[in-house]
Amino acid sequence: MKRREFISLVGCAAASLPLAAWAQQKPMPVIGFLSPGPPGAGGPLLGGFRLGLSEAGYTEGQNVAIEYHWVEANDRLATMAADLIGRKVDLIVAITDPVARTAQTASSTIPIVFFIGGDPVANGLVASLARPGGNLTGVTIFGDELNPKRLELLSELVPEARMIVLLVNPNNPLGAAGPAISSKMQEAARSKGVQLRIVNATSEREIDAAFATFAELQVRALVIDTDLFFFGQREQIGALAARYSIPAIYYRREFVTAGGLLGYGPSFATAYRQAGAYAGKVLGGTKPSDLPVLQPAKFELVINAKAAKALGLAIPPTLLAQADEVIE
Repeated sequence: MKRREFISLVGCAAASLPLAAWAQQKPMPVIGFLSPGPPGAGGPLLGGFRLGLSEAGYTEGQNVAIEYHWVEANDRLATMAADLIGRKVDLIVAITDPVARTAQTASSTIPIVFFIGGDPVANGLVASLARPGGNLTGVTIFGDELNPKRLELLSELVPEARMIVLLVNPNNPLGAAGPAISSKMQEAARSKGVQLRIVNATSEREIDAAFATFAELQVRALVIDTDLFFFGQREQIGALAARYSIPAIYYRREFVTAGGLLGYGPSFATAYRQAGAYAGKVLGGTKPSDLPVLQPAKFELVINAKAAKALGLAIPPTLLAQADEVIE
């Protein structure tokens, strides 16, 4: 057979291949998933992310691969981001504000989908919520902005409390210890006629010490700041709050399902699902600059009636009326 005839025959055979066969021949896209915490951090929330991906037509292990990088120290963020870029990933998913900023610094070309708690415009991640510009977009929950509302809800449940404590992690650059957010909390405390005291904790031992201090001060109301470290220590914090009989409000329902008293905030599972859907859209060819930054459509108030009873608290009807979920 002549060479020209052979090439023509191969070309015709390839053209007759079904699209599915062509798809199998294409290299599988790779997502670089960069998140703080020990391996596996995020737990069930990853299920929400994978669900969002699947809704956009991508299933891990079938037509998309995910490289998970878990960072337990911020000083390793740049190294981890550089490693993902060296692996030539097609997309980076950045969990938390510091991770998103590090990824942004590391690459101006690789698409980045973030899940953060702060203001992406103020943080310099995007030009605007509606028109992000550049190579970043994603989901923000504006977590710490809700602390004044949490203070109000807790004050309604424990009206006799004359001092409310805010537990913060000073190592969180976007936490409530920041001047702007702290000022809003002080204003909320004044409007309720209570004193606000901010207490720091950066380790298990410091959390233990903080609660011992709360007991000495006879603290009757506690707000837990939005912080991934505190979420990892939710069982410790919940157990200490129960041991010292301190009513506390948290930023995620998972604290409440683990035995905590009150939770007020967005659904993290929904936000992770949205991030997964955005990741799928970007892999499908949509530019991050064309995807507006998503915000929570609603915030959930979850009340643990059993915990309230153990603390000797009567839940006001007005608070029950606001609740999205009451755990009996």
